[in-house]
Amino acid sequence: MTKTATPPPSPAGAPPSPPAGRDDEPPTWLRRLRAFGYVPRAWAGAGAGAGAGRDDVRTRLVPPYAQPSPQLWMTFGLPPRVWGTWQRIVSWAGPLLVALVAGVLRFVHLGSPKAVIFDETYYAKDAWATIKQGYEASWPKDIDKSILADPGSVPLPLDPGYVVHPPVGKWVIGLGEWMFGFTPFGWRFMTAVLGTLSVLMLCRIGRRLFRSTFLGCLAGALLAVDGLHLVMSRTALLDLVLMFFVLAAFGALLIDRDRTRARLADALPVDDEGRTRPDVRIAETLGLGWRPYRILAGVCLGLAAGTKWNGFVVLAFFGVLTVLWDAGARRTAGAGAPYAAMLRRDALPAFVSTVPVAVVTYVASWSGWIFSPDNGKGGYLRDWAAKNDQGSALSFLPEWLRSLWHYETEVYAFHVGLTSGHTYESNPWSWLVLGRPVSYFYESPEPGTDGCPATAAGKCAREVLALGTPLLWWAGCFALLYVLWRWFFRRDWRAGAIACALGAGLLPWFNYQERTIFFFYAVVFVPYLCLAVAMMIGALLGPAGSSERRRTLGAIGAGVLVLLIVWNFIYFWPIYTGEALPMDSWRARMWLDTWV
Repeated sequence: MTKTATPPPSPAGAPPSPPAGRDDEPPTWLRRLRAFGYVPRAWAGAGAGAGAGRDDVRTRLVPPYAQPSPQLWMTFGLPPRVWGTWQRIVSWAGPLLVALVAGVLRFVHLGSPKAVIFDETYYAKDAWATIKQGYEASWPKDIDKSILADPGSVPLPLDPGYVVHPPVGKWVIGLGEWMFGFTPFGWRFMTAVLGTLSVLMLCRIGRRLFRSTFLGCLAGALLAVDGLHLVMSRTALLDLVLMFFVLAAFGALLIDRDRTRARLADALPVDDEGRTRPDVRIAETLGLGWRPYRILAGVCLGLAAGTKWNGFVVLAFFGVLTVLWDAGARRTAGAGAPYAAMLRRDALPAFVSTVPVAVVTYVASWSGWIFSPDNGKGGYLRDWAAKNDQGSALSFLPEWLRSLWHYETEVYAFHVGLTSGHTYESNPWSWLVLGRPVSYFYESPEPGTDGCPATAAGKCAREVLALGTPLLWWAGCFALLYVLWRWFFRRDWRAGAIACALGAGLLPWFNYQERTIFFFYAVVFVPYLCLAVAMMIGALLGPAGSSERRRTLGAIGAGVLVLLIVWNFIYFWPIYTGEALPMDSWRARMWLDTWV
């Protein structure tokens, strides 16, 4: 028998090289990518041998969470038997503490300014009508002052109102008004609640994504001190509600990913040494069973679309993401043709558990409008089919459905034709660098009034500016580049997930260059920007096994960056919350001319 030369071992941590002379080596262009940091997948033949020589397949399908050094628990005098319990406590105590801080920031003086700021003039009143009668009303002009002075004396209009956004966000805002009245605190209450809960969710999402409680809490803390997220949490607009449901769907899909991969790992064979091994037959044919969290994601995305239509775009992005995760799981388990297996076994169930569920949820969100009278005394255009669509080819459909479809076409025409100029409109190209924030509220109080110091040399400036924390967003630009590099060259699924979610919130707006759009729409992707920064900071801290010097330098750099972001947030706090500032102090915070 002819002997073959044994290839030299690969460097520590590097994937093994393919045997010399194999005709299925990566092409030259792929090998050249290694100069840019590309790391090829560990070499293994297709089928049952895939992954041979690597770690236990279970740890690759469901990686364990990072564990603190036993020295940490010993320092606090905890015996080994309670380490696991304390680890579980910390995994919730950390996120809850971060969320508590975020809640204080969002609820303190929530009713200030006592004014109807920016688009609250639409959504606060629409929410009040929706919670009272199930659909929006047509309010008289200049009614805002009467509402602020004595909301109890303002009657609910009888005529239906023409609105261009679905009702879920208004139901949510109206819930706060139902509990606390038709006041600034009432109509801002629920956005503050969702803003706080979104910080808690991001801590847990980051923990699951990075397998690190520290990095998860860091991502949540960054979201807690982002100016745009803070302002949107303290304002009765729809975009914070949209962000919440999109983030909830992202978290549900992450849970589904872990549960599905664990189920796949349980089905794989175990060798004599107790290691889970890949198996081509199981990997390509196993059904992944009941997946309630993917259905939950479909419900959340339906609620997101029921707030703003952007939710349907996110549904498309996340739908592709979840089936790619299934293909990756099957490949890791040993499938020789993972994408073909995914198409056969997973694509249809993924579609059924998300798209129809989201659509049904969306239609159900219109129930207040649907069940309103169709005799002209109900919701806007509720009686359209009864008046204008008798005897048509679609007359077999319920009248409410035809009326709703017509209403939706009217709304779509409005959105695509919205090109009128606005002082604070901006282009999505400028969002990441904070090119043009939106001023929600501005007044110039005299010295000694509305918080303006009596010693001020002149009038003060009091503003609520929807502006992201600058250092966080500018660091986020570098973090986004790092995430894209990590995804493309290292095929890091975590980076791909962050890039997908961020792209779902940003990229669609580039199709509407002529439409009037605003920077505050970017709040939908702020959580994923924070995840990107947390991932970059994790890289700064260094991988496991780094030298003490490397760890120390990384910790210093990461700590300085985080402290600068927190300082930056504190510095801009007055213009996030409408506190009165001497004019010179206000001007000092206008770092760019386009912020004025």
